[in-house]
Parts: sequence; structure tokens; C-alpha cells
Amino acid sequence: QVQLVESGGGWVQAGGSLRLSCAASGRPISSIVMGWFREAPGKEREGVSCISSSDGSTYYADSVKGRFTISRDNAKNTVYLQMNSLKPADTAVYYCATNRGSCFSRDFGSWGQGTQVTVSE
Repeated sequence: QVQLVESGGGWVQAGGSLRLSCAASGRPISSIVMGWFREAPGKEREGVSCISSSDGSTYYADSVKGRFTISRDNAKNTVYLQMNSLKPADTAVYYCATNRGSCFSRDFGSWGQGTQVTVSE
């Protein structure tokens, strides 16, 4: 079982940047598909970004393409989400999760506890 701990959330004005971290323990993330998700008040949890384990391919929701970048540091067993040009619509609790399938499957494994991101006008 992989344990995940997110950090890096906070408050930022529109146009600002934040970098979220997802530190994993229990298993090397180099062999795991990792994803970032977010859940805004009153809305369903949605996928934001994913990085594959095989070739490092990355995928993004249309709403964040060009603004967010997912990456992994296998030496630190950590996945990052660099968020630039933040908008109030990005306000949500952000979660990282492992996926036992591909970035297109919903076979999720472990989830972190979430980190709050608040973007003000």
C-alpha cells in the first residue's frame, strides 16, 4: 500500500502560481501511474493531470492545459503539480492518487488527504 501526503496548497491571487507536492512512501513511484484531482465545493471530483509510469507521458484536463505541469522526481519519490496563471475557478481541494491501470482508467489505489488551493480575484 502506498501512502500519499500532499502539500503546497494555500491562498494566492489570480494570476499567481503554486506548486503542489505529493510525497509517496511504501513503494517507488517510478512504477506507478500518478494523478492529480480536485474537488470544488458543490462539484464532483475531477481529474486534473496524470503522468504515466512507462514513458512519463503526461495528460491534462482542458481547463488546465498550458497552465499546469505535472512532473515526478523518482529520487524523492514525489510527484509535483506546478500551477501557473491561477484563476478563481481553480479553487478546490487538490488530491493526488495512484492508479493501478493507465491514466485513462478509474482503477484508483491510494489517495492523499488533500490540500486546499484558494485563488482570489
